Amino acid sequence: MIPLNASASTRRRYVRNILAVWESATDEQRAEGYAWYRVAHGIAGMICEGDARRGAGLLAALSPQTAWWLNVELASDAADNGFASGHFQDACRKARRILAGEDPESVLPMRRKTGQFFLCIADPSHPTAVCVDRHAHDLATGRPLGDRDRGLSAHSRYALLADCYRRAGARLGVVPSTVQAVTWVVWRDRLDSPSARDARSREV
Repeated sequence: MIPLNASASTRRRYVRNILAVWESATDEQRAEGYAWYRVAHGIAGMICEGDARRGAGLLAALSPQTAWWLNVELASDAADNGFASGHFQDACRKARRILAGEDPESVLPMRRKTGQFFLCIADPSHPTAVCVDRHAHDLATGRPLGDRDRGLSAHSRYALLADCYRRAGARLGVVPSTVQAVTWVVWRDRLDSPSARDARSREV
C-alpha cells in the first residue's frame, strides 16, 4: 500500500502519472470520459423519475465491487420495488435508507469512494468531488495491483490521491471528476488490451 502521508515529491510523481495518462487519451477516450458523469447523472434521474440526487445516492450505495451495468440494474430495481436487494447487507441498508427519504449525504461515507461517487453523479460539475477507485489508484501510483487491497478505506490515503486528481485538474482547467473519468477510460482500455491480458495470463 502507498504511505498514508506521502512526501511532496511522491505527490508530484502521482500528479505527473495522472497527467501522462490524460495526455495519452485518444479523442474517443477523451469524449467518453468527458461525458461519463453527465450520462450517469441522466441515468440517475431516470431511475428516480427526475430525482437525480436520490438516483445518484442509490447508484453510489450499490456500487461497491459492482460492474456499472449491474450497478444500474440494482439501483433501478430498488427504485421500482421500493426495496434494495442483491448486494452486500451494508450496501442494501444504505440504499433502503435513501429510498426511505434520508439524504444520501447523511447515509454515505462522504470522505470515501461511495460518497464521492454520489457527488460526481449528482453534480458532474462539482468543483472538488473525485471518485478514487482501484483504477484511479493504480494509474496515479503507476502500479497495477490486480485484486490486492489498496487501503483506500483509510481517509488519509484516499484524501492523498483525491488531492492529486484535484491538482491535475487545476493544471488542466477541468474539474477533478473529469480528470478521473478520462484517465479511468484510458486505463480500462489498457487493461483490456490483448498485450495486457497476455501479460496477466503469464503471472505466477
